[in-house]
Amino acid sequence: MTTNTTTPRQVLYCDACGMPPEYCEYSPDFETHCIPWLKTNHPDILASLLKNKPAAITTEKGSSSSTFTTPAPTAPWTTKERLSAFYTKYMPEKLDGIDAILEKYAGKEEKLFVALVKKYGPEPEDPYYVAKFGAGSDDDDEDGEDDVEGKMEGLEIDDKKKRRGAAAKKVNKVDTRIIIQKISRNRKKAVTHVVGMDTVPGMKLKEASKAFSKRFAGSSSVKDKEIIIQGDHLEEVAEMIVSKFGVSEDAVFLDLDGEFVPFKSY
Repeated sequence: MTTNTTTPRQVLYCDACGMPPEYCEYSPDFETHCIPWLKTNHPDILASLLKNKPAAITTEKGSSSSTFTTPAPTAPWTTKERLSAFYTKYMPEKLDGIDAILEKYAGKEEKLFVALVKKYGPEPEDPYYVAKFGAGSDDDDEDGEDDVEGKMEGLEIDDKKKRRGAAAKKVNKVDTRIIIQKISRNRKKAVTHVVGMDTVPGMKLKEASKAFSKRFAGSSSVKDKEIIIQGDHLEEVAEMIVSKFGVSEDAVFLDLDGEFVPFKSY
């Protein structure tokens, strides 16, 4: 009679972050704690992990230092890697259930991420896009931002509304001009730039940014009096500015291939 025996699988956990080494790179302490521990105890595993790191990583211990230079990633995260990074950041205790989640939401992955971002916060940045475009959407197309601001100075509010009564008082009170522009990172990724929200009376840019983030279930930031929203929301942003913030349609312009079109006539 033959007896089949099962040998328990041995799982290695990083002593620095408490996760398996293949998930160490998603830890905020990867460079400062995980790498030194792996270098001392499991250098072969560390070498394997660093093959896919996008940049040079330097670790220091005492008076000695070591630098690992590796090539940038050649492709974006897979859906599984993307979800693993998200769960590592917000819910590391659920990492073991990722395969089941992907199976449950097969074909509806983007809706899953929208729901997760809305509930927990923005996604971790893909190192492929960081290496290619820089960290954060704030770094997108500086020349484009300057160009928008320059063109904005040439816009004029229709003087016909300055001729009579209440309309004249409203226009003279503040010269509000807002330009909305879509900037594409690549074929699948875009950001929406909003210039001029600071010209709206009583407007606080940070509060407006939070409102956009909540409305579109994604990240939104403020840079140099400009609000940058993840995703292509050109028309929706214009509608929200008019309906929620009470800005006249005459003061909102869409940048369509370099031509400023009043939202009122769009």
